[in-house]
Amino acid sequence: MTENTQQTPASNPELPTQYAPAEVEGKLYERWVERGYFTADAKSEKPPYTIVIPPPNVTGALHLGHAFQVTLMDALTRRKRMQGYEALWLPGMDHAGIATQNKVEQQLAEEGKSRHDLGREQFTERVWQWKEEYGGRILGQLRRLGAGLDWSRERFTMDEGLSRAVQTIFKNLYDDELIYRAERIINWCPRCLTAISDIEVDYQDDNGELVSLKYGEGEDTLVVATTRVETMLGDTAVAVHPDDERYAHLIGKRIKLPLTDRTIPVVADTHVDPEFGTGAVKVTPAHDPNDFAIGQRHGLESLTVMDERAVITVPGPFQGLDRFEARSAIVAALREQGRVVAEKRPYVHSVGHCSRCKTTIEPRLSLQWWVKVGPLAQAAGDAVRDGQVKIHPAELSKRYFDWVDNMHDWCISRQLWWGHRIPVWYGPNGETVCVGPDEQPPSGEGWTQDEDVLDTWFSSGLWPFSTLGWPEQTPDLEKFYATDVLVTGHDIIFFWVARMMMFGLYAMDGEAPFHTVALTGLVRDETGKKMSKSNPNSVDPLDWMDAYGSDAVRFTLANGANPGADVPIGEDWVKASRNFANKIWNATRFALMNGATVEGPLPDASAMSAADRWILSRLNKVVAEVDAHYDDYQFAKLADALYHFAWDEVFDWYVELSKTTYFAGGEQAKVSARVLGEVLDVTLRLLHPITPFVTETLWTTLTGKESLVVADWPADSGFRDEAAEREIELVQRVVTEVRRFRSDQGLQPGQKVPARLGLDGTALAPHEAAIRQLLRLQPEGEDFSATATLPVAGATVALDLSGTIDVAAERKRLAKDLAAAQKEKAQAEGKLGNEAFLAKAPDQVVEKIRGRLAAAEEDIARITAQLESLPQA
Repeated sequence: MTENTQQTPASNPELPTQYAPAEVEGKLYERWVERGYFTADAKSEKPPYTIVIPPPNVTGALHLGHAFQVTLMDALTRRKRMQGYEALWLPGMDHAGIATQNKVEQQLAEEGKSRHDLGREQFTERVWQWKEEYGGRILGQLRRLGAGLDWSRERFTMDEGLSRAVQTIFKNLYDDELIYRAERIINWCPRCLTAISDIEVDYQDDNGELVSLKYGEGEDTLVVATTRVETMLGDTAVAVHPDDERYAHLIGKRIKLPLTDRTIPVVADTHVDPEFGTGAVKVTPAHDPNDFAIGQRHGLESLTVMDERAVITVPGPFQGLDRFEARSAIVAALREQGRVVAEKRPYVHSVGHCSRCKTTIEPRLSLQWWVKVGPLAQAAGDAVRDGQVKIHPAELSKRYFDWVDNMHDWCISRQLWWGHRIPVWYGPNGETVCVGPDEQPPSGEGWTQDEDVLDTWFSSGLWPFSTLGWPEQTPDLEKFYATDVLVTGHDIIFFWVARMMMFGLYAMDGEAPFHTVALTGLVRDETGKKMSKSNPNSVDPLDWMDAYGSDAVRFTLANGANPGADVPIGEDWVKASRNFANKIWNATRFALMNGATVEGPLPDASAMSAADRWILSRLNKVVAEVDAHYDDYQFAKLADALYHFAWDEVFDWYVELSKTTYFAGGEQAKVSARVLGEVLDVTLRLLHPITPFVTETLWTTLTGKESLVVADWPADSGFRDEAAEREIELVQRVVTEVRRFRSDQGLQPGQKVPARLGLDGTALAPHEAAIRQLLRLQPEGEDFSATATLPVAGATVALDLSGTIDVAAERKRLAKDLAAAQKEKAQAEGKLGNEAFLAKAPDQVVEKIRGRLAAAEEDIARITAQLESLPQA
């Protein structure tokens, strides 16, 4: 798609007096989609630029974290499209196995049914129905935000093409012996009734109990401590350190396990820390990963004592009790036998919880499918080390390496019905057959498919290439792989980034799935607290978009986006961004009313005023600055640069400096109108990727062209005029100093004051009319009396304040302020002159006091000058 450069007169060059986002945004977005601006062409000869959206859950709704990352991805893609790239930003959703199944099971529960009442096939059909009816609303919400996604390529992790990719890579990994089935300790959620991976476990400090128990009889006793007393029913040993002399006489013996009719051995293992607790630990191989490892080393039996719902299964008085009920009952029984040596309550310790339902995780021995991550993780680490992939900001690469260099084998099977079913069949005689997508599964009596489905992260790990058509060699895959940048939160380096790196390098012959990983922080409230639905600080971004417009929300999010850092956001900041959008609107409206134009070439610099040359010089510097910040993913810096350039330099200075020229008319007014048109044209282009709606409306009105979405990105023309910049800086100094003086004297901003300007012989002389206009300074009359004279920037500004202020009251006010400043100075000097204080005070405290002293001295000088400038009583 190329820019429509044909100039057409605007049918209505006048803009409404106020910008109304709700009347603009929806219509504009649909127009962009209908015209195909976001649809990428795999046959294009333009260089590709590709981003795939982190697929939101099909169950999800837009929250500020989504809006934040989507804003950044949209800004990157829009800019690259304007720079002449064939830009593809690919949308889609994740099937979210556990979350989606839970949603449908909740519906069934309301009907008094369970999934087992329906059976697997009917339940899966019910989930698909739920997905079609309720799922994916977040994609519609992304349209509200202005996300320029290629909707013609929308994908879903359970669609036919992606399912084919999942089956293909499973088969390939299986054949390469990188997928295997084994009995290991896994994280089990008794609520979701499935295994979950390590990174889906949230650890938090819980108030538990630490109970010390006496095992054995007579002289053959020792004490163990545990926070999970109920697991003692599955103990198959007690372990001590081989060098611990306290227990040397017990190693190799068998001791009585309380509340059972079993005896268990005492084993020596170097894993035990003799300095921790009693130096003896109970060993429950079926319910603890460390104990499982000890059991493997010593050939211990693994006894599972709970079912999938964490209910005790051991025959006896505790059978049928929930694990927490059993904990209390077992402690009571041991207490009766005199085996409880000590109890500590509360005992605060870190406990794992299911990240989805918050249920306490139960480590459990289970037969599951695993990915052997060793060689895959090695490749994922090497791709960053050798520079094939860059992590930005670079300091976060350590977190990436900490994960991939120490990754454990990945449990990929889930005991669910919604998801990609594992493509393995078991035969009547113990056969195991893995089936690829183009192969027929075995049939006949006794053949059954594995009941489990794959971890959701398995399919989303293929996202950068499965969405482009892999395993087929499609035009999309050839054109748009590898993707250019992955924009995602630093919190899912482990969940998603590492998975994509492993699978991308494996499936795509060593070519990583992206060139850059741009890591963001998390969105927080204005005080820095994490936003949560359970807290009153949670915000629905749609509410803010309704109130202030999507551009305001986008600009606020971009303005807080420092690489890798968390993003504080509050409603007042969104209001400020709304005010910025209104400022752009009003300034452009003024420009159009005063003949701003983009027609024809720019006038020669010799025909321009100093203000014209200054703003063009500044404009080109800002173009270069914004480009540098984009290339370094410094969104906060580029948004800040654009904000201050547009508001301060263009609207508050250049437009105001040029008003006298416009009002005077003539050739100079035409020159400045053309310069203003140029500045607005480029500024609106620069702002467009972050604030697409308001800029589109203004730019098309200003230029009469088709759309900013397909306009050219501005280039630095190289125009610089340092002399003009210095000249206008002098004007700014004069205006700023006199405005400050006026404010200090209590004058209203619009109050006119007679003044005599001594500008002769300075670079300020040509700007007298503009300076008077900006400062509301009247010409001096016959009765002019200079009651205050300000020397500034080599010139003088004499003001006649007689009759404008109450001199006596002003002197009294200033005298009070001067006394306060002098007191502050004396206190600071006293502390800094105290050697005892300086010897004890921290450096930062001393520096703070020095700063207070400097500020007080500045206040004294300023107030003294104000007093001297006042007329004598």
